[in-house]
Amino acid sequence: MQNKIINSFSLTRLFPTLVFHRHGNIQLQQIAAYHEKVIDHYENPRNVGSLDKNDPSVGTGIVGAPACGDVMKLQIMVDGNGQIIDAKFKTFGCGSAIASSSLATEWIKGQNLEYASKIKNQQIAKELSLPPVKLHCSMLAQDAIQAALSDYQKKQEARNEKT
Repeated sequence: MQNKIINSFSLTRLFPTLVFHRHGNIQLQQIAAYHEKVIDHYENPRNVGSLDKNDPSVGTGIVGAPACGDVMKLQIMVDGNGQIIDAKFKTFGCGSAIASSSLATEWIKGQNLEYASKIKNQQIAKELSLPPVKLHCSMLAQDAIQAALSDYQKKQEARNEKT
């Protein structure tokens, strides 16, 4: 792992049980718990935001993990051809949960619904090199994708029943 310095505020968000004092910075090389991809997605999350949940082309999935308190909202916008043209997320949780959400939205944007439905938490965990204690974060991302797809499908079924 590269010897990278990040500020202690970011680090305490990633590692809430640790306290760091040394000129406000710590060398990342000293901490092997998180892969640099997790830190990158945490510090530079992609696709943060919300879509209009009332839009029939938007599916919304909200999931949570009672054990750790993480809550994840993931939304997809689907065009008439079944392509996911946009994806947004808002996550309240640890760095691994935020990174899992961010990565998931990157993976599903531009893809079809079937592709998105096949994304598994193991793929997310592997890509981010999540430690075993953080696998539930990748599971939240998988569950959020599935919930967003389900919400979108329900909206389409309701729309078709009206016509």
